[in-house]
Amino acid sequence: MLCPNSADGSIKDEASSSVGSNSNTADMRNQQQRLNDNTGGISYKVFGQGGFTFPNYRLILLFLGLLNAVLLIAAVAIGINCNKFREGSVQASHSAAAQLLTELNDLHSNHSDVIKAEEEAKKELDMEIKNQAQLKAKIEQLKTANKDYQGQIQALRTEKDNLQSNISTMEGSCGRCLSGWIYFNSTCYFFSYSESMTVKKNWPDSRADCISRGSDLVVIGNPEEQTFVSNSIQNKKTSSQWWENGFWVGVTDKEAEGTWVWINNVTEVERRYWINGEPNNHGSNEDCGAVLYTPTNPWKTRYDGHCHQHMLHWICEIPSS
Repeated sequence: MLCPNSADGSIKDEASSSVGSNSNTADMRNQQQRLNDNTGGISYKVFGQGGFTFPNYRLILLFLGLLNAVLLIAAVAIGINCNKFREGSVQASHSAAAQLLTELNDLHSNHSDVIKAEEEAKKELDMEIKNQAQLKAKIEQLKTANKDYQGQIQALRTEKDNLQSNISTMEGSCGRCLSGWIYFNSTCYFFSYSESMTVKKNWPDSRADCISRGSDLVVIGNPEEQTFVSNSIQNKKTSSQWWENGFWVGVTDKEAEGTWVWINNVTEVERRYWINGEPNNHGSNEDCGAVLYTPTNPWKTRYDGHCHQHMLHWICEIPSS
């Protein structure tokens, strides 16, 4: 009972399988037909189904493989070039950076040199300023010393002139005048400056000194004597004030203002020997006469001074023996 049933089942299964297979084949054919219709009637076979295969499939695969190889090669080449470019860029960047660092170091070194040079220049400038100040101080010292030397030279020249004058006097008036006196035209003259450059007296005391020496203040009575007196007092100066370099002489206007009378009672009438603007009786007390050498006009030597207040040198005279 079991066997027939099994056979029947087997037959039924085979029939069912045959029918299914035929049905599948029919379906595949229908699909193939529809595909052919869609592709314009070109016939294709299904691969692996006992049907048809693609006619150029191997060529397409070969082409695609070659294309992939070319793309791969191109990609590799591009990668290599990019790598080289990157390396070149990095090297260039490193080179530029190294060059910039070198230039920066050079600039830093140059800046340091400039600062050092500036400091040295400042030191040299300070030294020059100091040297200049010292030089100015030395110049001032030399100027002061030069003034002193000039004063000493002038004093020596004056002393020399006095010595030469004394020598000439001694040679020409040997035995005629006392020592320190100058002989001229039978008269002996004493200039107090020759005895002392610093001792000065007023007019009354100066006359008293002359009288004590057995003489009197000089009386200038002629042009020759005027010239002699003017030349004798030329270098006998002791002050920057012009009137303080004068010498008392024996003429006054004590008795009558404006009327000048010599101590020998001779009235002075000659006006050309007075300095311009003199006598002026400044302060209404200038009543005694004095003489002063004037380089512009040696003839004009006389001026009036205060008899008791002004302190001057004086000139004495006495007839020679």
